[in-house]
Amino acid sequence: MAHGEAQALPWQAPVILEKEAAVSEAEDIGFRRVTLVWITTVLALFAVLGVLGWLMRLTQGRFLTLRPEWFYSLMTLHGLGMFGTWYISTMVGVRYLLTRYARLSLSVSWVVYLITLGAVGLFVVATLVGRFSPGWYFLYPLPFHSQGVWKPWATTMFLTFVALLGVAWVIWEVDVLRAIARRWSLPQALGWDVLFGRRNVSDVPLAVHIATVMLVLHLSALLAAVVLLTLYALEGIGTGLQNDPLLMKNLTFYFGHVTAEVTTNLSFLIVLELMPRLAGRPRFYVNRMFAAAFNVVLVLIAITYLHHLLMDFAQPFWLRILGQTASYLIPIPAAVVTIFVTLSLVYGSRMRWTLPAVLFYLGVMGLAIDGVGAAFISSTPALQFLFHNTLVAVAHLHLGFLMGVVLISLGFAFQFVKELSQTDETPRMTWVVPALLAVGGYGLVLMFSLAGAASVPRRYAIYPEELAQGVTMARWAVVPLVLLTVGVLLYLWELIRRWPRAWAALRPSSAGGS
Repeated sequence: MAHGEAQALPWQAPVILEKEAAVSEAEDIGFRRVTLVWITTVLALFAVLGVLGWLMRLTQGRFLTLRPEWFYSLMTLHGLGMFGTWYISTMVGVRYLLTRYARLSLSVSWVVYLITLGAVGLFVVATLVGRFSPGWYFLYPLPFHSQGVWKPWATTMFLTFVALLGVAWVIWEVDVLRAIARRWSLPQALGWDVLFGRRNVSDVPLAVHIATVMLVLHLSALLAAVVLLTLYALEGIGTGLQNDPLLMKNLTFYFGHVTAEVTTNLSFLIVLELMPRLAGRPRFYVNRMFAAAFNVVLVLIAITYLHHLLMDFAQPFWLRILGQTASYLIPIPAAVVTIFVTLSLVYGSRMRWTLPAVLFYLGVMGLAIDGVGAAFISSTPALQFLFHNTLVAVAHLHLGFLMGVVLISLGFAFQFVKELSQTDETPRMTWVVPALLAVGGYGLVLMFSLAGAASVPRRYAIYPEELAQGVTMARWAVVPLVLLTVGVLLYLWELIRRWPRAWAALRPSSAGGS
């Protein structure tokens, strides 16, 4: 074996690439190919967007001088780019896993990929060339008031990017629901026959149930985005329409918050589908506990976005009470499902603690900490007054996504490539990579949290002298950032050197014999 080549350790039974599939063998090869292409694209975007995060933190620590208009362009690109990248990543994993149970369309996968590439190109041009930089929330009416920083065409291009991505996501999700509907009725897929009937367990796999609940909910968020973009367009083309800022903010946060929650739950779907296999446990099917938990989550997620508007005094008071109540309630089913089920999977099992298994476990714990702790705190009005516009909000976002969704997505990607290439992981990387990612990631979150606790505001490119704590924390943040970056680079190295064998396994001659 040549130096640097992946070790050919004894091959273990596949976790993702099982023979069970609702699609034909040729279609399965096609789905494997498009999934590998998506994984490669997502990891490339992750690397580039991560570099932008580095540039922003170095600027805030005064290690680097970046003009504010460039900082905010990068902030818009980094924030919204990461947000979309990890939604896409979870959907890629979910779609492949669902081919076990439902006949999804391979053509749709490629069409969505091409639309997404085009949309991302528009986004990059709008931010890096047009310097569109209102932040990743693009809250109304800021996109129409650039103060000369960006041109009107950049706003048009950005909104076109959002519209294209929305079209792609609708096509993707409708295709999943269509395929599920060919095998199960909607009440069955939603678990209502178990929840309100006499059976305790149905024949619907839990992955199908979670996907149905989340995608039905997310289509409502995409509908909100359609209304939002239509209102933007009507005002932008000069019809004389003056939009209501509070309505626009509600639409924006309904779309954004629901998408974030759907992303975290879809990443948890991946764990619940793969962890039993790694632990030597049977597959999960819908029972009353799961049906009750995810149907309650379906309702609560649709309401909890309102905690983003607790500071808006013009919002009807009863809506704020409703949002507050839902925000307090949602950690309960989330905690029961995420923590209890994951711990019960591991306890007393013959868990294969591979690199993906460790990343799955850490990812679930990250989601649990964020869902039960950070999200609960951030939705408390008294604390909102203190921390709403500080870096605590940034810490919350990085905790949920970086230490939850990202780790689970990295686990899926590595397991997928490992199985395709049929090369097991390097044993020392099983713990070195997760340790670096965990220490670096939580260290980064800690620096954001400490700065927020010291009232350092978010969205500041350059901290004035009165906010010297912000500079200090940004400088200390370099230490965990280095650890995190080393962990990511080691991960990528382990994956990239398996990539040629993985791709070769999908060539017609190789695939035909697999």
